[in-house]
Parts: sequence; C-alpha cells; structure tokens
Amino acid sequence: MSAQVEADIRTISPEMPAMFDGMKLAAVATVLYVIVQSLNLKCPTVSPDITCQDTPLSRYLLKSCPILTKEYIPPLLWGKSGHLQTVLYGKMGRVKSPKPCGLRKYLPMSDEATATFDLFEPQSVHSTGEDITMKHYIRTFVDYSQKQGYRCAVLNHLGELPNIELTSPRMFTYGKPRVTSMLVCYETSILVKNNQTVGYKAQETFLQWDQCRRLYNFLMADNMKKIILSHRASLFGISCSKMEPADLSLLYMATSLMQIDDNIMRKFHGHNSIKEYYEKESCVHYIHNISVPLLLMNSSDDPLVHQSLLTIPRTLAEKKQNVIFALTLHGGHLGFFEGTVLFPQPLSWMDKVIVSYEKQCLVQH
Repeated sequence: MSAQVEADIRTISPEMPAMFDGMKLAAVATVLYVIVQSLNLKCPTVSPDITCQDTPLSRYLLKSCPILTKEYIPPLLWGKSGHLQTVLYGKMGRVKSPKPCGLRKYLPMSDEATATFDLFEPQSVHSTGEDITMKHYIRTFVDYSQKQGYRCAVLNHLGELPNIELTSPRMFTYGKPRVTSMLVCYETSILVKNNQTVGYKAQETFLQWDQCRRLYNFLMADNMKKIILSHRASLFGISCSKMEPADLSLLYMATSLMQIDDNIMRKFHGHNSIKEYYEKESCVHYIHNISVPLLLMNSSDDPLVHQSLLTIPRTLAEKKQNVIFALTLHGGHLGFFEGTVLFPQPLSWMDKVIVSYEKQCLVQH
C-alpha cells in the first residue's frame, strides 16, 4: 500500500509546478486587468467636445485657437484617471512651480471685511501693446502669463490665508461676486472676459458615492472645518457675530460641506435656510448676464462634478452667441496635466488654452 502511494505521488508531483504557474499567470492577468480598467488605459485620446453657436466670432476663435480643436493628450500611464489628475493637482499643484514675486493689496469692504489680492506685474510687453490684467490663482499660470505680457491678479478668498486676520465675522463664498467686483473697480484695466471656469453649486450630488464624491466631500469638509477653526476668535468671538456656541459644536460634528453650509456658512451671509443660501449663491443666476466672449471648460472624468451638471454650461453655450463650452474626455478636477508616459509637463493644457483664447479675444475686440 505504501509503495502504491509513493507511486501516485511521483506520478502527480511533476504536474504541480505547472498548476502553480497557471495560478500565478491568472493572478498577474487579474492585476493587470484591474490596473488597465482603473487607469482607463484603453480609453482613446480625443479632441474636446465643443458646444457653441455657429457665429463669425466662434468660428474665428476656434480657428485661431487650434489647441481647442486638437487632441488633449494626458500622461499615458495615469493621465486618463480623473481621480489621479485631481489628487495630484490637489497635492502638488503644478510640477516645478515657479515662485513669482508680487505685491499684496488690501480692499476694505462695506461690511468691514478686508479682501486681499496679490498683483504680479508683466515681465514683457503684451502682443497688443495694451496693459492687460488677468485673474487667476496658479503659480505656474501666473509665471507663464507674466512672460506673455499680462499683469496677474490673484484673489485670496476671505479667511483662506492663515496669516491674514478676518476683520468681520464672515468668510468667503464661491457664489456672490462682491469681492471680484471690487477687484475690477480697483484695477480699472482688469480684463474680465477670460472667465475660463465656473463653479457649479449642486451639493446634493456631492452626497452620492459614485466617483467617490462622498469621500471627496468628507475630505473637503474636514479642510473647511480647519479653515473656519483657524479664525475661531474672529468668527465666534465678536459681539456682532451671528454665530452661537452651539454652532461651534455642530461644526465639529459635520461630515459634509452641506452640513457646514447649513450650520455655519449660510449664517455668515444672513440666509434663513440652506435652500435660500444655495439659490442666492449659485452662479446660474449671474452667468447668463455675461456679454463678453466666455469660455467654459470641464472634463468628463471630473470626479467632483456630476454629469447632470454639465447641462448647465452646454445649454448656455447653445443659447448664447458669446459662449463656448469645451468638454474634454480626461483632465480630472483642475488637473489637465499633459505629458508623454509618466512625468507631466509644468504647464497644463488648461493654462495654454486660457492664454491662447485670451489673446484671440483681444485681437477680435
């Protein structure tokens, strides 16, 4: 009996390595499949989907800005993942970002708040010979714009800078353009026709789990709590503040931006309900009043913007002659990195588009 068992073992054992090799190959194939699917490596690179009316202005701008009609090519290994584009931009901004030197300006407002912006002078003469100011907040873009002959005004949101104390019990909001309007009045040569991006206020979609938006919501809410708490003395300690001690407890417990907006932000700005706050702060009530050439950009894989919200800029571009909406297949949220295989270029596709579009608008104007 013992001899028979040994014979069986000798018969089976040569086949065992082949079986294990097959399992290893299956495991490797599964890992590769997951990587290819999660990084969208099989997804093609295409030119942006352009929505606009067929007018002499739109035809001229699209012809004069070929970057808008050519393929946007992200880094091969990771650039087709909207999550990686978003996370990398959020963590490191642009690659090898320069450090331009500017002058900080202070603007007192009617409610005793103090807005600040940083002004960066041009490093060369603009191609039109005019004195042009652009508003933006990315260092690489600022450096690039200065070299193209633009003065750059970088608006700092109220409360965003830890070393600038609040002078009134309120913080920034992405909706009402009060601070931007004052900036335009202060810097009379400022150019507002380069409104390249628009924020879409739809917090309901931010509570959904698809594209991990609920996770992004939690992380952004945590960051917002830190900003608010860094100004605790100004926001909760001033006698004229609309905040109460109980509101501070609700802030600590908040796990979403909507909870922070409802318990804190709407009270800063005197709104009676969260619905009223979102209605009054939404850009959809203002954007249709813009009459200068307007370029709106977004990516289809932006994990923060639900696909249903893209109907807002698309519909606007279909109805208004001065609006162009460019929708890329890749780019994430404010990423738009370009590159070959692994390492991205310092200057993004969006940076190039803004300056190219701006130049042609000035020529046409």
